[in-house]
Amino acid sequence: MQSFKTQERLILASGSPRRRNFLAELGLVFEAQAAYINEIAQSGEQPRDFVARLAQEKARVIDQPDAWVLAADTVVVVDGDILGKPGDENGACAMLMRLSGRWHEVWTGFSFYRQATDELYTKTVCTRVRFMTLTPELCRAYVRTGEPMDKAGAYGIQGKGCFLVPEINGSYTNVVGLPMAEVFEALLHHKIIVL
Repeated sequence: MQSFKTQERLILASGSPRRRNFLAELGLVFEAQAAYINEIAQSGEQPRDFVARLAQEKARVIDQPDAWVLAADTVVVVDGDILGKPGDENGACAMLMRLSGRWHEVWTGFSFYRQATDELYTKTVCTRVRFMTLTPELCRAYVRTGEPMDKAGAYGIQGKGCFLVPEINGSYTNVVGLPMAEVFEALLHHKIIVL
């Protein structure tokens, strides 16, 4: 039995299997279409502003006037620096060692956009994450699994990298890539889904 009815056409502007799974597990009807934009931070741009801008740009680049488009962007931030996806295994190790034994932030911005009515809703969510202390050997062993290579900050809390994180403060799903409590509230508010 379906708990939530999707009453508006919904497009997830993402190629992320994790984001797709979050919506699919709720039984929502949606299409997925990856959005490609330039993901470079502007000079002096703060993480909150950066993820909000990217989410808005990704939502607007999908040309589907009759649909609501959900787009998101997630970054890892340490010492005020935005860590993207690593370029290679050495870059992944460098990122992980920088996070070792410390707290960092994970910021996600998400937007709902409807082109036909030019409606735009954007929200940002921040979660604090504490990493275990890593040795270079442990770091390299994790990197060899291949998991870090397509992840912001070079780790996946929902996968093999779960052992890296002894503590979080805030939304777990935000760290995975989509803050579902806030996304769900927006889905209901805009009547994209109904109970």
